[in-house]
Parts: sequence; C-alpha cells; structure tokens
Amino acid sequence: MKRLVIDTATRACSVALFEDGVCLAAFHEDIGRGHAERLVPMIAQLPGKGRADVIHVDTGPGSFTGIRVGVSAARALALAWGADCHGFGCLTLIAAMARGGEPVAVDVVTTGGHGEVYFQAYDAAGAPLGRALSLPLELAAARSNAGVVAGDKAEALIAARGTGIAMTIIPDAKSYALMDGQPLLAASPHYVRAPDAKLPGGLNP
Repeated sequence: MKRLVIDTATRACSVALFEDGVCLAAFHEDIGRGHAERLVPMIAQLPGKGRADVIHVDTGPGSFTGIRVGVSAARALALAWGADCHGFGCLTLIAAMARGGEPVAVDVVTTGGHGEVYFQAYDAAGAPLGRALSLPLELAAARSNAGVVAGDKAEALIAARGTGIAMTIIPDAKSYALMDGQPLLAASPHYVRAPDAKLPGGLNP
C-alpha cells in the first residue's frame, strides 16, 4: 500500500511517499509563502507522480492559506485516484518529531496569527493533554510545564518561561511514520482561531 503525506500548514512545504511503511522519496522546503505554486510540482517529482492508495494531509492549526492549499490538493487527488483521504494534526506531528520515538513529554508552540502562538501539551506517550489553543506567548509560557518545548516558537517560549530545552522544529512529511498509533482525523481544516475575513453581516466564511 502506498501512502502520500502532504504538509503545507506552516512556512514549510513538504511531501513524502511511503510504501508499506518505507519512505520511497520525500521533499521538504522552507518557503514561507507560495505553497499553492510549489505543492503540485513537488508531488509530481515523487515516484509515479505521487500516486497512492491513501493520502494524509496536515489539517493544522497553522497558516489559513497553507492549510486550505494542502487540504484542497489532498481531496482533489483522492477523488482522481480513488484513494482514501485523512488528516493529521500539525502540532501532533511536531510533538512526534521532538519525541523521536522516546517516552518524553513535549509542549508544542508554533507561530499563530495576530502575534499569538498555537500551543498544545503532550504526555510522554504522545497523547494530547487538552486541545490546541491560540494564546499570547506569555499565557502559553504560563501553561507550559514539559521539560522539552518544540516548534518554531520554542526558543521564545523557553526564554519567557525561564527553564527547559527548546527544539526548533517545523513539520516535515517524511517524519509522518513517527505518528504511528495516533488516531486519524477528517481531512478538513483545523484552524483553532476564527478566520480574519468576514462575510457581510459578520459571518465567518
């Protein structure tokens, strides 16, 4: 069985193709913006142009635009290929990358919107301790207790907290195998924060 993994939820853009748990090929670029232009060519560089039986896509939290790009591409490819399509959490992948298969509690903190950060705590088995939150950095630091903090805002949180080990990590699709055992999610965006744009009448899009 082949599995295509797509991650566009942060400033990184990455894809990986697995067969029976073995990574056949993977690409990862720290591009900041431009996921819509880069993602499809990146998938096309994979063996067999990335065609897979199952697609897993990062559903956030993270960049509103990046998440939409990844989820839309995953759904379109799944429809074209007759593949199953599932989601996975951005912060959960970062926690798994930080743990590296070891039993270590990790707090994950990443760039959010409007000066806030996304924060979620995980126990030593990789299970979330509560839901993901969008908070000012100072409030995230007050909630943080794990000895290891991971994510692109890890150093800032450790500086605010005063103790702990910071691991600056951004998601990478080729690390998906580290998430074995985590429950599958729906292939739908998980924003945490409400969209900035409003429809007439103040409704969310």
